[in-house]
Amino acid sequence: MNYNGPKIRISRKLGIALTPKARKVMDRKPAPPGQHGLSKKKGKMKVYGQQLFEKQKLRLQFNVHERQMSNYYKKAAHMTGNTGDLLVQLLESRLDAMVFRSGFARSMQAARQYVRHGHILVNGKLVDIASYHVKPNDTVSVKESSRKLECFQEAIRTAGVPPYLALSKADFSVKYLYLPPREEVPVVCEVPLVIEFYSR
Repeated sequence: MNYNGPKIRISRKLGIALTPKARKVMDRKPAPPGQHGLSKKKGKMKVYGQQLFEKQKLRLQFNVHERQMSNYYKKAAHMTGNTGDLLVQLLESRLDAMVFRSGFARSMQAARQYVRHGHILVNGKLVDIASYHVKPNDTVSVKESSRKLECFQEAIRTAGVPPYLALSKADFSVKYLYLPPREEVPVVCEVPLVIEFYSR
């Protein structure tokens, strides 16, 4: 089960906007939630607290459940290479993440919903599983009958993609070019602390 709580409150707590609405609110209220906001004195966070905080930031940016996050870590740990980079690549290769990065959706939550409602195709075939693993050279597109919907029309107008994706606005499709290095993935997180959390 993904996170279904208040997005603005958790965004202010983490210091990152999870939705466009949260970004607007955080421009006006950058302080953490609560009556005292920034005036409230906070003690120095312990190592475990820092690890937990970074893990929550990464998990919520991809809108995955704790069990899914743990499974992705285990899979990355058994692969050859840097575990942190591999973990981010596995998360970034999810279908809902690909829809969000493509600009077809304005938030990860919206991307998940579009996939579940059958609006998204992978290599021309309908896929309604948000956690579906997209591979390099796969093409993700919006179903033709769904392209006239206002949510997709509005999103595609302002879409911008990272270097590892090739977007075609004309046919509402994006090609996954290669597995991205950590520095190209637009997530705000100290990934080494996440790896330390799970490797305890």
